[in-house]
Amino acid sequence: MNEEQRLQGQQVKPFKPLQPLKEKDYSQFFQKTPSLKDAKKRGKEEIEYHADFKIDERFAEMGRGRKFYIRTYGCQMNEHDTEVMAGIFEQLGYEATDEVTEANVILMNTCAIRENAENKVFGELGHFKPLKLQNPDLLIGVCGCMSQEEAVVNKILKTYDQVDMVFGTHNIHRLPEILNEAYLSKETVIDVWSKEGDVIENLPKVRKGQTKAWVNIMYGCDKFCTYCIVPYTRGKERSRLPQDIIQEVRELAAAGYQEITLLGQNVNAYGKDLPDSSIGLGDLMDELRKIDIPRIRFTTSHPRDFDDYLIEVLAKKGNLVEHIHLPVQSGSSDMLKIMARKYTRESYLELVRKIRTAIPDVALTTDIIVGFPNETEEQFEETLSLYREVGFEMAFTYIYSPREGTPAAKMTDNVPAEVKKQRLHRLNEVVAEYSAKALKKLEGEIVEVLVEGESKRNDQVLAGYTRKNRLVNFVAPKEVIGQYVHVRITEAKTHSLAGEFVEVVSKTAEVK
Repeated sequence: MNEEQRLQGQQVKPFKPLQPLKEKDYSQFFQKTPSLKDAKKRGKEEIEYHADFKIDERFAEMGRGRKFYIRTYGCQMNEHDTEVMAGIFEQLGYEATDEVTEANVILMNTCAIRENAENKVFGELGHFKPLKLQNPDLLIGVCGCMSQEEAVVNKILKTYDQVDMVFGTHNIHRLPEILNEAYLSKETVIDVWSKEGDVIENLPKVRKGQTKAWVNIMYGCDKFCTYCIVPYTRGKERSRLPQDIIQEVRELAAAGYQEITLLGQNVNAYGKDLPDSSIGLGDLMDELRKIDIPRIRFTTSHPRDFDDYLIEVLAKKGNLVEHIHLPVQSGSSDMLKIMARKYTRESYLELVRKIRTAIPDVALTTDIIVGFPNETEEQFEETLSLYREVGFEMAFTYIYSPREGTPAAKMTDNVPAEVKKQRLHRLNEVVAEYSAKALKKLEGEIVEVLVEGESKRNDQVLAGYTRKNRLVNFVAPKEVIGQYVHVRITEAKTHSLAGEFVEVVSKTAEVK
């Protein structure tokens, strides 16, 4: 079956707005104790593709004379969700504002990965209460991953009466209906339920910047690592149709974007849920590398789904960058088993060997959790030794904290807090050592940098990233923002590079 025949076989249904919820017993839309057995059943649901999203005429003037403000927490997926919500707001006639005091609608787009992120949101909600007292017509909403947790919704209903609406990660396309109901209702509007097998296309977006863009290629996760809440807050794995992704990337290239990042909670599981489909991330990237856009990345990948064909395609390079973020979480096979990562230390190292054989100059980065229940000193040392053996260039490191509703939350959190802190400190020392070592090799070299804008610390300095995602700071005319430039590296720091501007690079995608 050729590509055209396969695509014709996919079922794309016209978009039908979901009916507003009438039930007031919201507990039916949650699982207090997520069940792996029940979760596996959800994979059998049919995925429906809705291709013609549009704003109902009833809401066309809803935002006239009103402003919206969105505060975003968490990952790139949340950032991209914010872009979509901003697009819907603008189609409704709202105007964006960076000043919370000017807003007629305030949305908190939340993250549920760590307890600290949730506490920040609750703290901010408390700060918004005086704004509500000053302006009773102000709408305050909580959306994103936290909204998919029953305990969070119950806490909001009980404690934060200034909140007018709570809606989940699957309900963004219902924002016009939710806003309308919130304006009319005297009670908090809760919209957390959905058929999580749907994919909604043609949603408007207000992209952040005109240089780099995010492109969702799939949603959800079916891996169910024991510590992770994402499979419950983001739902089942569901892939967008390849032709929709390819068209979006082509449009971004035509609009002058210089780099795209393909997004998914488990991005390299792409295509596995498409009916009668043999397409995977490798096949998709082999098509995307032919598009005239200089750089293409993807995040975040799972080692279990990193197949040989994807490695083969990435080795073709061209506009496919030689940087791979490959979360390992632990260097101990025993810990990985308790985490339900479904690979071993040995199989991870074998994957790294394959990648380095095919792409010798690849830059590998990772995620690591320390202090998981039952982690011994010897098991933590295995993580340090794996880090050194792989030679990662950077890592995001975390202390384990239980998330209510995950299997790990039932485990005894038996690693003392002080031990967790000590292990994190020791790990970060190794991370800093290897980061500095990798960057030191670049002193005196000329590197290609995509200039993103002014440095966060000094507006007289510009900042951008190399193909391998290394941060470079340098002085140059601000006219080069959004362009590729050559920079001679003068100093390697622990996590960034300093350099001298050399020249602007005339850059187009290179296909090999």
